[in-house]
Amino acid sequence: MTDTTVVRDLLKKGLPSRREIAELILSDTPSRDTFAGWQHFRASRSLLVPAQRLSAAQWRTLPPRRRDDYDTYRQMTNVNLPLQQTPMAQKVSRLIDRRLSANTRKKGDPTLAGVMVSGWGQYGKTATVCRVVAAFEDRWLQLHNSVNPAAVPGTVDLHSPVAYVQAPVTATPKSACVTILNFFKAPSRSLTLPRLVRQVAESLRDHGVKVLIIDDINRLRMHRADDQDVLDLIRALMGLDVTLILTGVNIPGTGLLREARWHSKQRSWVMPPLESTRVHGLEVTQTERRFELVELDRFRTTTPAGIQAFVNHLKGIEEHLRLLNARTGMLTEGTMPEYLMRRTGGVVGLLGRLIEDGCLEAMASGRELLDEDLLDEIVIGRDDLTHPPDNEIAAPPPKPAKRRSRGRNTVFDDHGPRSGQVAG
Repeated sequence: MTDTTVVRDLLKKGLPSRREIAELILSDTPSRDTFAGWQHFRASRSLLVPAQRLSAAQWRTLPPRRRDDYDTYRQMTNVNLPLQQTPMAQKVSRLIDRRLSANTRKKGDPTLAGVMVSGWGQYGKTATVCRVVAAFEDRWLQLHNSVNPAAVPGTVDLHSPVAYVQAPVTATPKSACVTILNFFKAPSRSLTLPRLVRQVAESLRDHGVKVLIIDDINRLRMHRADDQDVLDLIRALMGLDVTLILTGVNIPGTGLLREARWHSKQRSWVMPPLESTRVHGLEVTQTERRFELVELDRFRTTTPAGIQAFVNHLKGIEEHLRLLNARTGMLTEGTMPEYLMRRTGGVVGLLGRLIEDGCLEAMASGRELLDEDLLDEIVIGRDDLTHPPDNEIAAPPPKPAKRRSRGRNTVFDDHGPRSGQVAG
């Protein structure tokens, strides 16, 4: 096929119009922490079609106006790397799939087990969890023909099998309830805490929520009384036929699980013996037993399998990129894999940012190729501190502050919501 034929086909059916490209760039991307935003994410998460691949010679035959359009479209392609199923993400995906499969088939279980996904910054925790849960929602809606199987006849509540929220920066039971209600745009002003709790329970039930994702759970610190109350609220939500998935940075270091430690030989988190003097005592073990903790790791090249997994990931990125002088093996041959590992420490987010910025620089400079010299010009934060050491032990949280004299707002117990009495 001649260059002219390729370009003619591209102009006919392979390259969006300038208006379509502008709409892609300028269209709003609503936040996932609302029903509309989550549905937008679920429906559009895999819809971007990569730009057609052209050589430099083929690109030069494009009309100047359409050449600019093509460059804009391949910029979008290069900075929207596909989310690949890495071995680390597969471990998280399998656990979440098992938990959701089991919990949605349970009948009469008063408390559904949850999942905690921990990992350091830029490891892809939120992206991985949201992708897995969005796929679950697709299957759930298909199974029930997009109708809430528990809907009350005559009601028109939105059907939302999944709700995604972020833990409030300064968490209190009230702010946590308001955050969940805001997902559905449910009224929350001027409500007392017991009424807010009741409203949350009713919203989760009426909208058919099966999974509640609470992101940035590491914002909770167990030396604060309000945060302990929020943890009580979260545990209580597990009794509402909802599977909780909590994600956060270094969850074991927050005290949510009694300062769990990473066992390098077992490759898993282990819990130390319970200290009777801990602030929450046995209540902390309730969290430990109700949630299964999984660590989302980075790429490691200490084994042949780990090296191959990293190279496979680079190959997937390479196939997605659109640079005019790109060649097969651009990211996977020679010393490039070692270079990329050294620059990013195997952290998926940092790797993606380095590649994306490198592509923009390659296009702007006219080099249209990624190599070590070009990537040396790209700064990605602190290159000397991309990930914690392998033997790092999570630092313990600050010693518990002396409890305030006021009673805790114990709005839930193991049997569900109570009347809002204050425990003295």
